[in-house]
Formats: sequence, C-alpha cells, structure tokens
Amino acid sequence: MAELLLQEGVRLCVSARHAQTNEALRALIVRFPSTLFLLDLDVTDTAGTSAAAASAWEILGGIDCWIYNAGAYEVMRAEEWEIERFEAMNQTNYMGALRLACALMPLFKRQGYGRWRFNLSLSSYFGLPYGGGYSAPKAALANFAESIQPELKVLGIDVGIINHGFVRTRLTAKNRFPMPQLMSPEEAAQAIMKGLKRPEGFELRFPFALAAALRLLRLLPYGFSLRLSRYLLQ
Repeated sequence: MAELLLQEGVRLCVSARHAQTNEALRALIVRFPSTLFLLDLDVTDTAGTSAAAASAWEILGGIDCWIYNAGAYEVMRAEEWEIERFEAMNQTNYMGALRLACALMPLFKRQGYGRWRFNLSLSSYFGLPYGGGYSAPKAALANFAESIQPELKVLGIDVGIINHGFVRTRLTAKNRFPMPQLMSPEEAAQAIMKGLKRPEGFELRFPFALAAALRLLRLLPYGFSLRLSRYLLQ
C-alpha cells in the first residue's frame, strides 16, 4: 500500500517498530528518496508515540490523512489463555490507536481538516471461537470511531474504518482453520486504495461475500448466531 501511495506522488511517513531497518521499506526509500520518510514507533509506548506523532507532523509539514494499521494477533483456545497475550493485543489493536489519536488531535484541530482511517477487521462484527483476544479490541476501536465521527466531522476531520477479511500475512499464517476468500496483500492494498479515493463513506468493507455473511451473523438473534458459531469449534 505504501508503494501504491508513493507511485501516486504522495509524501508519506511510514512508521513501525523497526521501520528504519526494515528491508522492504529501505528498498522503497531508494526509489522514493524525496517522498518517503521512515519513523521508528512503538504504539505501546505513550511518551514515544507522542514524540513520533510530533516528528511526523513536522517532517511532512502537516498531515492530510492518517492511517492506523498496527495489529497484533494470537489464536487461543480457552485452555491456552494467557493474560499477557490478551494485554498485548489490546495495547496494539486498541490502545495504540488511542495514544496516536490523543497526540494528533490538537494538531489536526488546529489545522482544521484531515482524514483518519482505522484499519480493523471483519472479525469486529461478531466474536468467533479462538479469536476474541484479537476481535474484541478491533470492535472497541470501531465503536470509538463511531463515537468520535460526528464530533470530529464538525471540526473538518473525516473519520472512517476499514473492515477487511483474511489477508495472507505472517499473522494469518497462525490460523489452523480454512480462510474463505483469502486475499494477497497486493489485493487488499488495491481495495483500500480504491476506498481512500472515495470522497465520503464511514466504512470500507471487503470482500463482499464474507462481509455479508458476518453482518448477517451479527443481525441474527444470539440463539441462532451462537449456535452457528459452535460449528467452527475444532
């Protein structure tokens, strides 16, 4: 996705825990030396997050669009629960976004415009077996985005969420179950790019069939939906 944005002439600051030593990002910066900036950032570090947000703002001279894409994922059966793993997923999937939101909010308010996009998951629609540690903070972030959208809209800041299905990454490689409509990272990036070009719309969701199935599960009475989800037990 970073490459697609750079190809369209966007000035981009990419952050990750080890962005400045990431081989793929270092290869990109050779191709786009004047428009790509790398910033090391650990979203579980409150002070570091505030400093990094200020640095990114200064590097770019203001930010038009901020995309939160950090994610942590563990598959856990009930007998495998460890509070530290729950906490790690919550810190990255939810609290990290809030840390950045708090750091960036005064800057965007002063600027008077901008776009915020939180990359979530279709799993935020309904809690499924073994995945609650991941989907619960994703659902919390979706709820947070819903709550701030009206308030920030009147300030000129457009808030939206991205709910996508399974993408072939090192995280989904942990799954022990079939993943319907599994996408490549390139396919997911193209879909997100199309969504970013839409002038309006709070939610971008894809792929269609999986999104429709999970939304239907959310709408069913719990007596039916939970009975259906039991079929996913292995």
